[in-house]
Amino acid sequence: MSTDTEHVKPRSEISPEDRWNVEALYPTFEEWEKGFQAVCEQPTKPYWPSLANYRGKLKESTSVVREVLNRSCALSRELEKLHTYAHLRHDEEITDDRHKSSYQRIMSLLFDFQQESAWIEPELLMLPSDLVDNYLKSPELADYRFHIEKIVRMRPHTLSADKEELLAMAGKPMQTASKAFSSLNNADIKFGKITDSAGKELELTHGLYQMYLRSPDRTLRENAFKKMQSTFKGFENTLAELISGQVQNHHFNALSRNYPTCLDAALFSKKIPVSVYRSLIETVRGGLGSLHRYIRLRKKILQLPELHLYDMYVPLVPEVDIKMSYSDAEEAIIESVAPLGAEYQKALKKGLKEELWVDRYENKNKRSGAYSSGCYDSFPYILMNFRGILRDTFTLAHEAGHSMHSYLSKANQAYHYSHYPIFVAEVASTFNEELLSQLLLKRFKKKEEKLFLINEKMEDIRATLFRQTMFAEFELKIHELVEAGTPLTPTLLKEIYFQLNVDYFGPDATIDEEIQVEWARIPHFYYNFYVYQYATGVSAALSLVEKVLSGDQTARENYLAFLSGGSSLFPIDLLKLAGVDMTTPEPVQAALRKFDSLLTELETLAD
Repeated sequence: MSTDTEHVKPRSEISPEDRWNVEALYPTFEEWEKGFQAVCEQPTKPYWPSLANYRGKLKESTSVVREVLNRSCALSRELEKLHTYAHLRHDEEITDDRHKSSYQRIMSLLFDFQQESAWIEPELLMLPSDLVDNYLKSPELADYRFHIEKIVRMRPHTLSADKEELLAMAGKPMQTASKAFSSLNNADIKFGKITDSAGKELELTHGLYQMYLRSPDRTLRENAFKKMQSTFKGFENTLAELISGQVQNHHFNALSRNYPTCLDAALFSKKIPVSVYRSLIETVRGGLGSLHRYIRLRKKILQLPELHLYDMYVPLVPEVDIKMSYSDAEEAIIESVAPLGAEYQKALKKGLKEELWVDRYENKNKRSGAYSSGCYDSFPYILMNFRGILRDTFTLAHEAGHSMHSYLSKANQAYHYSHYPIFVAEVASTFNEELLSQLLLKRFKKKEEKLFLINEKMEDIRATLFRQTMFAEFELKIHELVEAGTPLTPTLLKEIYFQLNVDYFGPDATIDEEIQVEWARIPHFYYNFYVYQYATGVSAALSLVEKVLSGDQTARENYLAFLSGGSSLFPIDLLKLAGVDMTTPEPVQAALRKFDSLLTELETLAD
């Protein structure tokens, strides 16, 4: 596929070798339908009477507890497989009625399962402490020991069985805000055309937007930036209601489960101290001087009287614009992971080249962005909208890091420990980006090329550490406002977001008025305190990759053990296993020092 094509193809014109191999899950929709029908024990509610038959019996014996946990996990595993196929097909072409219908049906069935199994954890928590202690010591439940310990830890925030069922029933309607945003963002909003400096009309889409922001054509950058933001501004009242609804959802959950704040509710289950979140913001704000220094240097190198936000992504060396075809990107990524060992490299190569993990290119009505997704019984699939710019290669490396983390966790853990915690999710992805960066710096030796690549690395850290921390601060502010009873109006949201941009970008950047509505197009604000983990992830990853690349065999083995750990430990403990303590500010400070050292090198090259 051409990397500079302006035409976004329909799905039917995308070659099979450029699509992910969802047929490995179910060959056809008809086979998926058979699986959907078979997963239920009967055609009407309750769909799983075998689960209900255990209700009230968990006090009887370890055998009963093991049976109900086995049955619950087996059903969850099969439902996840059905969900994975449906959501991947949905994201291929989200306006397709069959895709939408199957996705909605499996989501509905998942909510039914949550409702019908909602009694299990409360009943375990209602058991006498001495009985639970005996269960934890039983060899028969050894496979579930940590699983049960995590449930028992939730005792202060778990309600009675009938209330848990009620909350499970409320789960579906409480997804309305995020689902409505997704439909609006990915399907209904159209950006139309923009013009470049020559007056040529170009289509604007989510996928093309990032490419335009890197264009040397400043008129094109400005027009793309302003068109994107103004389009969302036209929906600012609706979008303010949606984000407010999502935050209200989080607030309701915190109140109903007896958490002091929404932030506590989001972090408690993974045993992440609230201090980690607040320390991140405080530490990054303390390091904004380096970011402001970088802004000044960017403005100087680009020789601009004013540095606008649409000038932040254009390469500093216009005569160097490294591009890669998809196949070249694959090869570079596979080569870059050699420090992680032959087995890791072989598995990734097979996944990318033979098993077709990746859906490579943008097509009409495909979900924007990129992600890694899958289940215990599937490949770790990757959605991409690959355009050929170097940033796309780094994005592929990023998602491949996620996928290999999933691959190793599934290979080494039982189903109920195979899903790694979100807090550690961004470590593997950022680690692989850093490996790719190190490889490319060895490949490209000219001064201009090194300047280009160092700046790309700095942009990675800026986007992942500084920008995501700014997002995290915005997210914390709007949750605290809702907790205080303050309505989230479009005006208030714009004021908060604009001031954060002023603070983070500093005095040498011209903060365009249009940026004040950018919050309206960020899907991660619907994810419940997710974005801070990009910043903590890059901090941990930069620390770990330095240890592995030093040639320390133990460091590599510890890192691979971390990737294989799934959720068999709490996330802070998983990272300690790898060699990083995120309860201290040191990893974030180290990432700030890395940014500062790259900046010094960039200043030297620029001079």
